[in-house]
Amino acid sequence: MRFMVVVKADKNSEAGKLPDEKILTEMGKFNEELAKAGVILAAEGLHASSKGARVRFDGKKRIVTDGPFTETKELVAGFWLWQVRSKEEAIEWLKRAPFGGGTEVELRQIFEMDDFGAEFTPELREQEERIRAQMSAKQ
Repeated sequence: MRFMVVVKADKNSEAGKLPDEKILTEMGKFNEELAKAGVILAAEGLHASSKGARVRFDGKKRIVTDGPFTETKELVAGFWLWQVRSKEEAIEWLKRAPFGGGTEVELRQIFEMDDFGAEFTPELREQEERIRAQMSAKQ
């Protein structure tokens, strides 16, 4: 099972305040544990929403809104992508993360091809596999 671990933004991340050396060191150690266990597939931090944009789709119309965005609690500051055996295992890993100060982190399972059932035809599966192979080749 794959899970996306979504780290919510806060006033510091939205202000562009970068983590200090202590936090970076603790997070580096945690990420090393994840890597040694074969759990981590990707991990990235995101710039503040002031450097981003949103695109709203309304029929053929595209409405672009530049950041910053006001609802901090709905924003993402970073993420991990993990491969684990269960949601419970992901939660156990997440409990070990070096967060404090009211940080909120969301855990969401990622759809796998089999989750889509018969609607995901053999042709669509082949297309998905080709796309994934192309992505892997570029990494």
